[in-house]
Amino acid sequence: MKEFKLIPLREENVKRFKHDMQEAFQSSAEDVMGPVEGEILPEKDIDRNLSEEGVIAYEAIVEGELVGGAIVTINKETQHNELDFLYVKRGVQSRGIGQALWKAIESLYPETKVWETITPYFDKRNIHFYINKCGFHAVEFFCQSHHDEDSTWEAEHPRMDDKFEGAFRFEKNIEL
Repeated sequence: MKEFKLIPLREENVKRFKHDMQEAFQSSAEDVMGPVEGEILPEKDIDRNLSEEGVIAYEAIVEGELVGGAIVTINKETQHNELDFLYVKRGVQSRGIGQALWKAIESLYPETKVWETITPYFDKRNIHFYINKCGFHAVEFFCQSHHDEDSTWEAEHPRMDDKFEGAFRFEKNIEL
């Protein structure tokens, strides 16, 4: 891959960034499940995430073109950080962009103790990416019978609702 850069999301690219992310998530779901009614990732969910404390968005640029991006939540106090969203623009997957993007994020936050992220059970490509390419481990599976009052993650995520039904939570523990 030529000339990869990860830069903070620029105001002039916010609309494109959100569109490309939505398209990537939609096509990923439809590749597995066929046509899906409604949006997999509504813009209001992206906007809500972008407005939260500690959130930083990045755009991935290759040869001057926006090819992907990520949104992370950084907790400077605990250094338990979250990868909220990572996407590679539809049509440019399988070129190492996702891996380059993740490596660049990790290098920006070397003080991180633990990274966390969530991905749906049906997205085998994402599961492969996070476990085999990025070094995450599956630590929790959210399903109808799983509501763990002792779960630290659930306690720290009051927005938790049925949207995580059938999702894996991954961690990458850097402290080990």
